[in-house]
Amino acid sequence: MPKPPSVRFLFAHPAHFFACGCGSGLAPWAPGTFGTLFAWASFILFRPFFGDGQLLFLFAVAYLAGIWFIEVAGRALGEPDHGSIVWDEIVPFWFVLLLAPPGWLWQLAAFLLFRLFDISKPQPARWFDENVKNGFGVMADDLVAAGYTLFVLALLRYTIGG
Repeated sequence: MPKPPSVRFLFAHPAHFFACGCGSGLAPWAPGTFGTLFAWASFILFRPFFGDGQLLFLFAVAYLAGIWFIEVAGRALGEPDHGSIVWDEIVPFWFVLLLAPPGWLWQLAAFLLFRLFDISKPQPARWFDENVKNGFGVMADDLVAAGYTLFVLALLRYTIGG
């Protein structure tokens, strides 16, 4: 894995700050996992203050802005999907948490499934990862992981109830 950028890089441009997950992407190992944990913690903090429709709107804005954040940070780092760029984990996981069944066990299952799908990159996530080397592609492969996560959660909920 490439070396994480410095704290100086993080604060050099607002796009760097957000692309690197407000600093969570600077973790020396498993930055994607740290970014997803940041998403989980931040979701718990802001969820009580917004309705579902408001969050969907905010997440859509965050997703679209993320394409630009990642494009700017990726160019500055010399790699479009540098390991320290974790906004692509954060926003899709917020979406997963919004749509997941309530309760911390469902959230834990969502976290584990999302990380599994983000790392394994089942198609079409792998196609985006390998062929679309820009902010859109980086964001898109994690949106696919979110879709797989929600599908499996729905199957689990149907199978075991809850």
